This record gives sequence, structure tokens and C-alpha cells, in this order.
Amino acid sequence: MSPTEDASEKSRAVALTLGFVLGPLGAHRYYVGKIGTGVLQTITMGGLGLWWLYDMIIITFGSFRDADGRRVKYWTEDEAFEKGAGTSRQLPDEALEELYALRDEVADLTERVDFTERLLTRGHNEFDRKESTYQTPR
Repeated sequence: MSPTEDASEKSRAVALTLGFVLGPLGAHRYYVGKIGTGVLQTITMGGLGLWWLYDMIIITFGSFRDADGRRVKYWTEDEAFEKGAGTSRQLPDEALEELYALRDEVADLTERVDFTERLLTRGHNEFDRKESTYQTPR
């Protein structure tokens, strides 16, 4: 397994903050997808604080793992994305086709709006010129 495949797309900073602020309630475990152990940690109040302390140490040193067994090692989700963590999940082909079609429709609508704005601007400019050359009869 390569280093990026072993890395989670979850943020270590978020997990550490959730663990520190909500402590023994196991919020950091819910965040990384470990719902079952999150519930156990909530019920036992973080294993009377020992389990919670262990988790805080493991998260701090980057050895904490998410529900898929990948290490939560990057401090931000952006950093994880840049390094390619969690890229094993892709959208289905149908969803990609829909996104591409939507992108094309948005581009077409953008062109139409730009064209309409140019027409409206040109219409106002011509109207202003006609008004300025018009002289009132005496």
C-alpha cells in the first residue's frame, strides 16, 4: 500500500479538536466514522478518561485510524486532498456524465447571458446617442 492509500482524507486537526473539546463523548471517533466505538466511548465516558487520553496521544502523533483503517495523518483536509489521500473513491460514470452535461449547459447559459448583456448595453448606448442629437423644434 502506498503512503497516500494508507492516509485518510479526514483532518487530524479536526479530530484532535473534537477529542479535546468534547473529550470523553467520543466525538472524534464519530468524525472518522467509527460509530460503534464512538458509542462505547460515550457510554463509558472515554473509558473513564483513559481511553480518551490514549486517543489524544495517538491522534497527536498521527497514528489514529479512521473506519476504513487509514491513518488520520494530515492536519487539514486540503493537505490530504493535495497529497491524494482518500482518492480511491470515484463517482460512477453516470454521475460524471451528468456533471459534464451540467457544466456544458452552464457554459451555454453564460454565453447567452453575456450576449444579452451586450445587446442591452448597445441598445442603451444607441438610445443615448439619439437623444443627444435630437433637437427640439422652435
